[in-house]
Amino acid sequence: MRVFYGWIVVAGAFLVLFVAYGAQYSFGVFFDALLREFGWSRASLSGAFSVYAVAYCVVGFPAGRLTDLWGPRVVIAAGGLFLGVALAGMSLVAELWQPYVLYGLVAALGMGTAYVPCNTTVVKWFVARRGLAVGLASSGASVGTFALPPLAQLLVTAVGWRTAYVVFGVGIFVLVNLVAQVMRRDPESLGLSPDGARRPPVPAAGADDGVGPLTRAIRTPAFWMLGATFTATWIPVFIPLVHLIPFTRDLGHSALTGAWVVSTVGIGAVAGRLVMGAVSDRIGRKPAVGVAMALQAVGFLGFLLAGRGLPLLFGDALVFGYSYGAISTLFPAIVGDFFGRGQAGAIVGFLFALAGAMAGWGPFIAGAIYDATGSYDLTWTFSALLNVLAVILLVRSEPPRSARA
Repeated sequence: MRVFYGWIVVAGAFLVLFVAYGAQYSFGVFFDALLREFGWSRASLSGAFSVYAVAYCVVGFPAGRLTDLWGPRVVIAAGGLFLGVALAGMSLVAELWQPYVLYGLVAALGMGTAYVPCNTTVVKWFVARRGLAVGLASSGASVGTFALPPLAQLLVTAVGWRTAYVVFGVGIFVLVNLVAQVMRRDPESLGLSPDGARRPPVPAAGADDGVGPLTRAIRTPAFWMLGATFTATWIPVFIPLVHLIPFTRDLGHSALTGAWVVSTVGIGAVAGRLVMGAVSDRIGRKPAVGVAMALQAVGFLGFLLAGRGLPLLFGDALVFGYSYGAISTLFPAIVGDFFGRGQAGAIVGFLFALAGAMAGWGPFIAGAIYDATGSYDLTWTFSALLNVLAVILLVRSEPPRSARA
C-alpha cells in the first residue's frame, strides 16, 4: 500500500510541475511577442521575470512550512488559483508595470507553491529510492518545458498572445486544483511508513531540545555551504529559458525555431532528472550534483558556438537542459539527505528562498548586458564561471553528523 500510494504522489507532483513549469518557460514565447508589440527594451521586460523569479523562490519558504503544517493539498490548490488568475490577467497587459504586478508578484505566489511542496512531499514518501522518485516527479517540469513552449508559440500565431494567455491560465487553474486532491503530506498521515524505511520513523536526535529542525540546520556549516553552492549555480539558470528565443532570432532563425530550442532544453532536462536521480541513489548525491554542475558550465560555454549552425544550438540546449534538470531534481534530495525528511519542506523552502531568489537577477543582468553590448557572449562566459565556483563549493560541503534519512 505504501509503495502504491507513494507513486500516486509522484504522479500528482509530475502533473503539477508539468503545467506550472511548462507555463513558466513559455515566458520566452510571450516575451518575444510583447517586445514586438510594445517595443520595450529586453532589460525592462526581463525585469518582470526577475521579480517573478525572486518572489517565487522567497514564497517557497512559507509554502514549504505550510506544507509541513497543513499538507500539500491546500497549498498546491491555492497556488493553482494564483497562477491561473495571473496568466489569464496577462491578457489585459497594456503598460510595462502590469507584467511586474501580474507575472512578477501574483504568478510568483502560485509558482512558489509548486516546486517546494511537490518535491518535499515526494522526499517524505521515499528513503531507499528517493533520488529515483524525485527524479520522476520533477521530470514533469521538464516534460512541460518540452511540450508547452511550442504549443504557446502555435497559439500565439493562431489566436494572438492575449488569447493564448487566457487558455494557459484557465487550463492551469483547472488541472492543478484537480491533481492537488491526491497529494498527501507523508505516509504517516495514512498510517504507513516511507518506502525503504526499515523501521517506523522515530523523532530526530535533539527533537526534544526546544529547538526546531530549521533552526538546528541553520546553525550548521553544511546549511550555508549548500546555500552558497546552489546560489552560484542558480544565478544564471533562468537566462537561457528567458532569452533563448530572442537569442535564436538574433542568429537569424524564426521564433518557432526558438520555441523548439527551449523545448530541446526540456528534453535534455527530462533525461537529466531521470538518469541523474537514479544514478545519485547509487553513486551518492554529491558526486551526481558535481557532475551536473560541471556539465552546466560546459552548456553555457557552448552557447558561444551556437552561431555556427542549428545542430550546435540544439545540441547545446540538450546539454544545458540535462544539467539544469539534474541540479534542480537533486537539490531537495540532497537537502533531505543532509538534514532528514521530517521538516524537509521548511528547510528546502528556506534554502530555496536564499539561493533560488538570486536566480531572479540573471535574466535582468543578461538583458542589460545585451542592451549595452548587443551580444550575450559575456553573459554565457560569466554563467559558466559561476558553475565552476559551485563545483568548488560543493566539494567543501559535508552533511552534519546528526543527519537522518
